[in-house]
Amino acid sequence: MPPALISPSENDYILRGVDSNIRADGRGRLDYRQIILETGLITQASGSARCRLGEGTDVLVGIKVELGAVELDGADEDVAAIKAKRGRVVCNVECSPIASQQFAGRGADDFNNELTQMLDRVLNGPQGGLNLEKLCIIPGQQCWIVYIDAIVLDYAGNILDTIFMATRAALYNTKIPKTIIQDRGDGEIEFDISDDEEEWERIEGWDKVPVAITLNKIGSRHIVDATPLEELTTEAKLLVTVNKDGKVCGLQKSGGGSINPSLLNDMVQVF
Repeated sequence: MPPALISPSENDYILRGVDSNIRADGRGRLDYRQIILETGLITQASGSARCRLGEGTDVLVGIKVELGAVELDGADEDVAAIKAKRGRVVCNVECSPIASQQFAGRGADDFNNELTQMLDRVLNGPQGGLNLEKLCIIPGQQCWIVYIDAIVLDYAGNILDTIFMATRAALYNTKIPKTIIQDRGDGEIEFDISDDEEEWERIEGWDKVPVAITLNKIGSRHIVDATPLEELTTEAKLLVTVNKDGKVCGLQKSGGGSINPSLLNDMVQVF
């Protein structure tokens, strides 16, 4: 995406405000805008949620749970053996061109892929929270595949945090039909899917899925929930994923600027 521009006077105004702990919209450095979460908005989906930051960034997530084949390929036998006993989570993130002009130009596809990979890396990683083994129906054969589709409807900064909040809420809202396993003997296993709408289960571990908090280094300070202008003033970003117990699950730095070790420690101490 082509970089947006900010004037020297705007840049100086934001720097001074952040340093004084009075941002342009009246918030302090560690204050979020109002977070509005709604669930169950897409009736034909297995689960859905919408997250809005005040009157700004708006993300809608729909989840579809479908039967599929267990993923058997792997780099080695050990990896393949683990995958054979697990279900799968498949992520896709798209930024609507009407959300911002930044999402309409060249590079928009790369940005969508970057967001998708980040969400996928967390949910399918060791600290993702979801119990993928519980999504396996018959090891080596059948499993539940959880398709997560997120679309950014409006953009006013802090896109990743909003995507993660909407995804977590959608996972909570997701219903998986009850599965009945039957052993026919001689190693033959069959299963039935209940068609009773009252017989369903939640995805185990949805409550352990971490949220993402993006810390933006501006000058010698850091802020959360940055606006677009604040993001243009940001020298470096630190994405921190945190679980429900307040444990830091992962860190990822982006941006061209450096973060002093003492400031990095202060940023992580926020949690």
